Amino acid sequence: MRKITPINAARFQKPGQPFEPVALPHTWNAFDGQDGGNDYFRGECTYEIDLPDPTPGLRQYIEFEGANHIARVFMEEKLLAEHRGGFSTFRVDLTGSLKPAGNTLTVKVDNNAPDVYPQRADFTFFGGLYRPVRFIEAPDAHIDLMQSGSSGVFVTPEMSGCTKVEAHVASPAGCELRVALIAPDGRVAVQAVQPAAEKTVIGLAVKNPVLWNGRRAPQLYQAVVTLTRGSEALDEVRVRYGYRSYHVDADRGFFLNGESCPLHGVCRHQDRQDHGWAISDQHHREDMALIREIGANTIRLAHYQHSQTFYDLCDENGMVVWAEIPFISVQIPGEAARENTLSQMRELILQNYNHPSICFWGIGNELTMGQVSDALVPNLRALDALARQLDPTRLTTIAHLGMVKPDDPYTAITDVQSFNYYLGWYSGEIDDNAETLDRMHAALPGRPIGVSEYGADALTTWHSAAPRNHDYTEEYQAKYHACVQRIFAARPYLWATHVWNMFDFAADARDEGGCRGRNNKGLVTYDRRIKKDAFYLYKAAWNEEPVIHVCGRRFADRAPGERDVTVFSNCPEVTLIVNGQPVATQKADGYAFVFRDVPLKSGANAVAAVCGDARDEITLNGVDAPSKAYVMPPESIVAGNWFDEETGEQLSMQYPEGYFSVRDTIEDLIANPEAAAVVDDVMKMLRPPQAPASGAQGARQPSLRKMSGFYPLQMMIKRASLMGKGLSPVQIIRINQRLNKIRK
Repeated sequence: MRKITPINAARFQKPGQPFEPVALPHTWNAFDGQDGGNDYFRGECTYEIDLPDPTPGLRQYIEFEGANHIARVFMEEKLLAEHRGGFSTFRVDLTGSLKPAGNTLTVKVDNNAPDVYPQRADFTFFGGLYRPVRFIEAPDAHIDLMQSGSSGVFVTPEMSGCTKVEAHVASPAGCELRVALIAPDGRVAVQAVQPAAEKTVIGLAVKNPVLWNGRRAPQLYQAVVTLTRGSEALDEVRVRYGYRSYHVDADRGFFLNGESCPLHGVCRHQDRQDHGWAISDQHHREDMALIREIGANTIRLAHYQHSQTFYDLCDENGMVVWAEIPFISVQIPGEAARENTLSQMRELILQNYNHPSICFWGIGNELTMGQVSDALVPNLRALDALARQLDPTRLTTIAHLGMVKPDDPYTAITDVQSFNYYLGWYSGEIDDNAETLDRMHAALPGRPIGVSEYGADALTTWHSAAPRNHDYTEEYQAKYHACVQRIFAARPYLWATHVWNMFDFAADARDEGGCRGRNNKGLVTYDRRIKKDAFYLYKAAWNEEPVIHVCGRRFADRAPGERDVTVFSNCPEVTLIVNGQPVATQKADGYAFVFRDVPLKSGANAVAAVCGDARDEITLNGVDAPSKAYVMPPESIVAGNWFDEETGEQLSMQYPEGYFSVRDTIEDLIANPEAAAVVDDVMKMLRPPQAPASGAQGARQPSLRKMSGFYPLQMMIKRASLMGKGLSPVQIIRINQRLNKIRK
């Protein structure tokens, strides 16, 4: 039988530095990847791994669950393998390359490799061997370890109980393959035996299979596949799977096992404060516990293949999963990059084929953010075709940038699709979400649509009694989500909605809201210690058990005019009690109860919300004047005043009424010929100089009119800076000055 030995230690070297001992998993960006400045180390680093002595008569392999972006594996300066892709499992056959003892493997990992996705995106690309490493030994005849990092066993169950088990076997001569399907209660449901071949397919029938039924009943079967020769068991693989059916209706949403199952959930990035991507199984379990608590029934595992540990947790907890590859933001020209999208899709599907939680394969995200290549649509179609070929049992999907229009070719590729809408944050008003969704639904009849990202940044230090867009307060985020949740709930045609994001995450290029290096749209803080108020809005909306939460516990000092109290609850009515005395009772109208001008005495006040046995209490302090500590220092795309180094002139941003500025939408600007000329100049400034102008692999600037409606010019400039091609503060002020001279 195969022997698996975890590798928990290595020696690590950055360029120009000595080797140092490290624990595995490991990333070299745990701290510089989260502190801002967009200056975290990207390049090639080296690991040395001491291997166990090989067992005579067995084959040896090394398994890496994740090495970002490229890993090259050497034995005594001989290159054994190269893997291109930072998120999937890969194995290297070491047999014949090892000495009887004293073997050291060298692994060179590079998180800045060209032609490997992702290249530009709004999150940190942590480098290193950040997932588990294992040394594996197996006999010559074994269930093949070299099947694209997969288990080598693929189970295809049908609702009728008919079950196909496909197993790939190395050196199968003279062997048999035994398959036992184990029911959730531990009994053997059915078993079979068949002579082994390199590709062995066995059909079995399970009578009245118990269904994997989402969060209500995530029942899992197990396929035990054993390779034998005579009476000797040579190798064994166990994989879990589930029986379920699902479909998506363009007008009625998602159905699981024939029943309507509205999908409401979150997106997740895998990193955590001070750990980066090098997180433990316990971290994964803590994340799942929080996602379960909020009441989500679906997770978009963005923007890359996640750990097998987390896919297993999704199976066990009944989550409906959207799994995707890191084909993000900008297409890289050339055949090598195209092949990388296909290889990452192949590995994602083959390594995760058996997970019943996965219902959707994602082929890309926001790929119209920058310049659009003529090769983009063919690349997406090739990915969609590959997914259907490898796994015809699941649906394909894609996440579009909000500016994508119904008649764009990207909307006709996948089975279902979703849009990243940030109306009420990056542009527009919160209420615009309703009209935008209805318009898109009407324009794409018979084509299921959902919302793959939506959210607003919030830092737990900033607070306001009159929250507004981009004040980064916890109160605006809560208001935003309370409004958007009502809009989405009233639209059953949405096949799924996914909050961006469940957790704050590292984006080293960001510097917003007084916080460097982080995207703060999470409902939970980066360290997982604080659930922001918006978390409880969804906990109330998505759970049946009573939930009651008084918002504003970190907004403790309240002056006159700041004494409204919001309660999130799914109770039929809520009573507010101040210092032991009931002050008001409200009946439910949604999940937000707002009590106006709550009477507070000077000093500490006990403020409680109750409904039956459900109760929550906070302390609010009555003060005479608003606290400046809660107010974020004034910020815009350019903060404060700047000096032009050439002229010495002091510059500042101005927004004169009746004249254009960078705050105006691109649609409004290009409708005016003078302002359109300014926008054209901005686009030229943001265009990467090395990008070819045309051709099959060339780049063509997206039509300005396709960017209409949603984004102010300053947002486009800011997004470009996050993608690595920004403008200086002085350049932005000069652009704004030109627009300030043009009357609307």
